[in-house]
Amino acid sequence: MSLKIEIDSGSGFCFGVTTAIQKAEEELAKGGTLYCLGDIVHNGMECDRLREMGLITIDHDEMARLHDVKVLLRAHGEPPATYELAQKNNIEIIDATCPVVLKLQQRIRKQYSLTSHPSPLTSQIVIFGKKGHAEVLGLVGQTVGNAIVIEHFDDVKQLDFSRDIYLYSQTTKSLDEFHKIIDYIQSHISPDATFRSFDTICRSVANRMPNISQFAARHDLILFVCGRKSSNGKVLYNECCRVNPNTHLIEGPEEIDQTWLEGIESIGICGATSTPKWLMEQCSDAIRGERK
Repeated sequence: MSLKIEIDSGSGFCFGVTTAIQKAEEELAKGGTLYCLGDIVHNGMECDRLREMGLITIDHDEMARLHDVKVLLRAHGEPPATYELAQKNNIEIIDATCPVVLKLQQRIRKQYSLTSHPSPLTSQIVIFGKKGHAEVLGLVGQTVGNAIVIEHFDDVKQLDFSRDIYLYSQTTKSLDEFHKIIDYIQSHISPDATFRSFDTICRSVANRMPNISQFAARHDLILFVCGRKSSNGKVLYNECCRVNPNTHLIEGPEEIDQTWLEGIESIGICGATSTPKWLMEQCSDAIRGERK
């Protein structure tokens, strides 16, 4: 019986990542030097491809030493301090912040300006997100570092329920866990305190969860192609494992173990919002090459 291989049509770069990469490619095509603040995407092979085109990845300390250059800001977004540094060092910003993230930054900044008087301690701006993640650092920066980050459901118990709470979410977090946090706060908040939640999860990412569940269920084996640093990738990979325990996380075709394929009739290849389509196709080609 011939082996069936299907690449998930819903996997691959989200709009924000696609736009950031297009902007990088357009700038690099003009010639000259282009820096990128942090990995443009959490996928090593795509970063390598752009590095070969001339993109130079830097961190914040390295940016502080640069003057009169172009720096691309990736889809994750940056705190206000990064823009202030760019102005001070005469750095031209190529801003590829995802529009969904940008809107969220603006909402948090506006809320902070409304609730930080007379003191930022009178209310709590809470962000459900991964501590240290680039997007979350950009969001916390809108509050001059005063926002509280909760990474997991259990962290919600550390909040002060006698004070006002304004809850936001990193755009790529789990919708189910976000609603669980909302329910907990609603049942514990003081009647004298205000609680407002803002569903800021990106639907193009959130909708991938039910889609990838259906995809994982219809194959004997799932190869989830994703950089191991991808926050969104971990969520989607775990969902694949829940639906189909015969799921393997790989970063590229060289990690495919041929013993996984024994007795398998149907393979599904999928990935995260940071996984390039060409990489999933390479994995498919590698399997077909072994079968020839």
